[in-house]
Amino acid sequence: MLDIKIEKTKTPKEIPSADNPLKFGTIFTDHMFVMKYETGKGWHDPKVVPYEPISLEPSAMVFHYGQEMFEGLKAYKTEDGRTLLFRPNKNIERANKTNRRICIPEIPEEDFLQAIKAVVKVDEAWIPTKPGTSLYIRPFVIATDPFLGVRPSDTYLFMVILSPVGAYYPEGLNPVKIWIEDEYVRAVKGGIGEAKTGGNYVASLRSQVKAHDEGYSQVLWLDGVERKYIEEVGAMNIFFKIAGTVITPALNGSILPGVTRDSVITLCKEWGIPTEERRISIDEIFEASQNGTLEEVFGTGTAAVISPVGTLRWEQHIMQVQDGGIGLISQKLYDTITGIQLGKLKDNHNWTVTV
Repeated sequence: MLDIKIEKTKTPKEIPSADNPLKFGTIFTDHMFVMKYETGKGWHDPKVVPYEPISLEPSAMVFHYGQEMFEGLKAYKTEDGRTLLFRPNKNIERANKTNRRICIPEIPEEDFLQAIKAVVKVDEAWIPTKPGTSLYIRPFVIATDPFLGVRPSDTYLFMVILSPVGAYYPEGLNPVKIWIEDEYVRAVKGGIGEAKTGGNYVASLRSQVKAHDEGYSQVLWLDGVERKYIEEVGAMNIFFKIAGTVITPALNGSILPGVTRDSVITLCKEWGIPTEERRISIDEIFEASQNGTLEEVFGTGTAAVISPVGTLRWEQHIMQVQDGGIGLISQKLYDTITGIQLGKLKDNHNWTVTV
C-alpha cells in the first residue's frame, strides 16, 4: 500500500464548459501523480502534486535511447455520481509487459492502480459528462539517468496525467477513411511492436502524414516481412466482418494487445457471432470487397472505443465498405461497451472498477 502524499494546487485552472467541444489530448487537469525509482531503493516517494513542467538533465537517457513506456485508459462519471475505470487491470498488465520488454522495473499492480485512483479522485470534478466525453488517463515511465551510453537506466520517473476529452477522431462515430500502407513498415515479430512505447509511434509518422495529405484519417499496417498480412491501425486494432464472421489479426508479437480488442472478442463470442483471430491477408480483404462479402470494418481502442471504417485505400484500389455507413455490429459494440463504461448497462464481466 503506497503512502501517497497529496499537495493540492493553490491556483486551480478553469474546468472546461460542457458547451465547448473538447479536442482530444489538448487540456490537462490541475494535478498529476509522480513516483521515483532508484536501483537498490525501488519505487518510492509517491505523491499527487500540481500539474507543472518537469526538470530533466539534457543528458537524461530517455532523450537519447528512448527508454519509455506509456499507457492509456479512461475514467467515466455515471448518472448516479460514481467514477468508473474500464478494465484498468488489463492496462496495468500490458504496462508491465512493456516494462519487461524494454528493461524498465515493473510497478506492482496494486500500487499502479492506487496511483491512478489517487490522482483521478483529486481531479474528479474534471470528468466531463456530455455524451461521448470522458477523462483520459495517461500513465508513463521515463528513464532519467544523466548518462550517454546504451544500457538500462538506474533511475526512472513514473507519472500519471489526466485530460478531459471528446471524440478521438473529428468524425466521431461516423466512418473514417483508412490508408493501407504499402511502402513503409512499422514493426516485426521479435521487435517492440507489441509494446506500448514511443518508438512504435514515431515509426508511423511518415506514413501518417502521407495518409492525412491524401484525406485519410489513419494508416493500416501490413506485416513487415511479406507485406501482405493485416496487422493494426496506428491508433487501434482492426476487425473485419466477412460473410457473417468477425475476423481480427491474431496477436503475433508485432501487434499491440488492445484492451478494447479483447472486450470486443469476448462480446462477439457471447452474442454467438462467429469470431476468428487469425492471419488475414490484404488480398482476402480486397476479394471480399469485390464479391460483396465485406460487410463491416471497424477499429477498436481506448481513445475511440469503436471506430467504423467506411473506406479502405490499397495501392490503386479504393474499397468502400457496404454503403459507407456504420454497421450493425459496430453500433452494437459501441453501445454495449460505452454503456458498461458509463454504468448504464450491467457489467457481467467485472470490467469496471470504482474510484
